Amino acid sequence: MAEITKPRPKFLTLTEIRQPVSAIVSILHRVSGAGLFLCLPFLICLLQLSLGSPENFQTFKAIVGNPIAKLVLFGLIWAYLHHFCAGIRFLLLDLHIGVEKPQARASAKGVLVISLAITAVIAAKFLGVF
Repeated sequence: MAEITKPRPKFLTLTEIRQPVSAIVSILHRVSGAGLFLCLPFLICLLQLSLGSPENFQTFKAIVGNPIAKLVLFGLIWAYLHHFCAGIRFLLLDLHIGVEKPQARASAKGVLVISLAITAVIAAKFLGVF
């Protein structure tokens, strides 16, 4: 009796795999949640500095005025907004709203667009564009 063998799986590099937009939103949801959790001590420290004495507030302003710190804070703002919007999307999917493929793809694109747009508006406001 001839033995039926399954073809071995291909070795794929991560740069060759093309993920659908829903998978990208899901992965970014997890990454943003982990990033927010890991940066929580930094954010709590900044909050403590902003609410302390006038000297501590000057230290807070100096830290937040640094361009690298601004970039990190804008990244955290995006992470929060993306995590929030994607969380609402996943709650709606759990309620079986928008589970069809075109609707799910549109909601995933919407999460990316909305989170980036709101982040850009907040960044422009803090940078003094408005």
